[in-house]
Amino acid sequence: MIKVEKMQIGKAVVILPEKVNIANSPDLKNKLQLLFDEGINEIVINFSQTKMIDSSCLGKLLMFQKKLKERQGELIIEDVTSDYINKLFNMIQLQKVIKIN
Repeated sequence: MIKVEKMQIGKAVVILPEKVNIANSPDLKNKLQLLFDEGINEIVINFSQTKMIDSSCLGKLLMFQKKLKERQGELIIEDVTSDYINKLFNMIQLQKVIKIN
């Protein structure tokens, strides 16, 4: 299950489950869209529990980074613990588009 924690005004953390794929990425999109519509300008995506993602997850992250950037916001990825996901992000050079902590 994808969890959302609202922090201070304008900031939220989205905690991803173990797997984000075509089955649950629509839920990720809906949660990100709700935050965006509320005016949240800094969305942190927490990968601490996530072991596997697919292209549908990457697509949602890239789409919302673009939307947030258009209004001077930012999408940030943090706590990537999976070697698989780290290698994937390095391979596609995601850090050039999305800030990764």
